[in-house]
Amino acid sequence: MTDRSAVHDTFRIERHFDAAPARVFRAFADPQAKALWFHGPADMKREEDTFDFREGGRETQVSVLPDGTRFGFFVTYVDIVPDERIVYTYEMSMNGQRISVSVATVEVRSSASGGTDFAVTEQGVYLDGLDTVAQRRQGTEDLMDNLAKSLAS
Repeated sequence: MTDRSAVHDTFRIERHFDAAPARVFRAFADPQAKALWFHGPADMKREEDTFDFREGGRETQVSVLPDGTRFGFFVTYVDIVPDERIVYTYEMSMNGQRISVSVATVEVRSSASGGTDFAVTEQGVYLDGLDTVAQRRQGTEDLMDNLAKSLAS
């Protein structure tokens, strides 16, 4: 029998990007721009990929590691304010089992010094010891590093 648990936690990551807010927002809203930075390790193969960026729209990604471990990312966009804010809910699965459910808020603001002040806040519930806030925060930090590189190119 599986030990059941639900651990709740919140984290916030703030960054400054030397790019206009519209460009940072587009990196989330445009599927080609998002593909440049929103991905896992190079050896992870994407099996399924859908993208419907609008309030009520859904995004789905299913990816597989070389060892056969399958990860699912299932998003519903809840609130979109162009060039300012994105709020979405998402669940993650591993080999078909739900490992977490989260609400994420992306905030994009013009910086007084130029460029964009950016923040992502995630409120999550991590299920049955299969995912942790530390793992999710590190994965999000890695994605933000990817985003910074894509905006710099």
